Amino acid sequence: MKIALLGAGHIGQTIARLLHATGDYRVTVIDKNAKYLAALDNEGIATAEVDTENKAALAAQLRGKDAVVNALPYHLAITAATLALECGCHYFDLTEDVAATKAIKDLARNAKTAFMPQCGLAPGFIGIVAHHLAKQFDEVRDVQMRVGALPAFPTNALKYNLTWSVDGLINEYCHPCEAIHGGEFISALPLEGLEHFSLDGTEYEAFNTSGGLGTLCETWAGQVRNLDYKTVRYPGHRDLMKFLLEDLALASDQDRLKDIMRKSMPATMQDVVLVFVTVSGLKNGVLMQEVFARKIFAERDAKAPLSAIQITTAAGICAAVDLFREGRLPQSGFIRQEEVELPAFLANRFGQAYQQSRQVESIG
Repeated sequence: MKIALLGAGHIGQTIARLLHATGDYRVTVIDKNAKYLAALDNEGIATAEVDTENKAALAAQLRGKDAVVNALPYHLAITAATLALECGCHYFDLTEDVAATKAIKDLARNAKTAFMPQCGLAPGFIGIVAHHLAKQFDEVRDVQMRVGALPAFPTNALKYNLTWSVDGLINEYCHPCEAIHGGEFISALPLEGLEHFSLDGTEYEAFNTSGGLGTLCETWAGQVRNLDYKTVRYPGHRDLMKFLLEDLALASDQDRLKDIMRKSMPATMQDVVLVFVTVSGLKNGVLMQEVFARKIFAERDAKAPLSAIQITTAAGICAAVDLFREGRLPQSGFIRQEEVELPAFLANRFGQAYQQSRQVESIG
């Protein structure tokens, strides 16, 4: 299967190496950064130095490929999906942006190729888990989805290090959040809905952020009382972000905030990804609750270290592409994450990254 992989950043490089190593994919990595591409060139992975915002140049690289795997920033998702449609390619991406996903869904109508956005961790794997648990109930009442990509050793006041895209981080902190409350669809404010919980003896907070639900609100409309998604951080992070975004009005000057964070907040490869889903409802007339919890840790291999967010995000989209190639997903039109069966995902050679992690036994 011939793949055009857009983006050679940390996540893009991980995706490229995973797909290339199988021998089942002929990957060409497309990016404008020659330095990032050089590392892949040295490993025998095909690359093309192209300005990914130049539509004509990008389209020329997509023609003749079977699928586009988009690991570019969220604001380029609609352009990439549109070009994939024009070039007759299937399309997969990692976007958490609600508007971009809706636009891609419109593009997919009557398309002969498949369009599957939101293939990462959240949205992505978290929706597959929640849907799987919810299907086990005769009547679903509450679905709560919590995900965090956190530094293993926080040292600053925000208790945070850059573990993934700054663009995506600020985007999810600034846009309205979809949810179902009391059986009705609502649009909640980001950074609101603060709650605290403990897991494995560590204290966390969680609050509303945009995009993590994917298409679950639409899928479960009229069938659930409450359904929401919140991002997990260490206590105190939310209040400081509200100060920056609201009191200092940096929500209206996001470029400045992103620049500040890139210059002052170091990235880390020593992170942990927390996945925590609870679903409650009726089974045979009895009120029951099911819980899925995982902690995925960074791999500290001296030659090829991988952060937990690299592992989980790349595993999500690679598993989606792999299941599609095997014919286990629809072959045209818009594909929702919840159309992936959780057992099939976890059994997949890429999805096993979530199986190999330590499962949390105690929930407090």
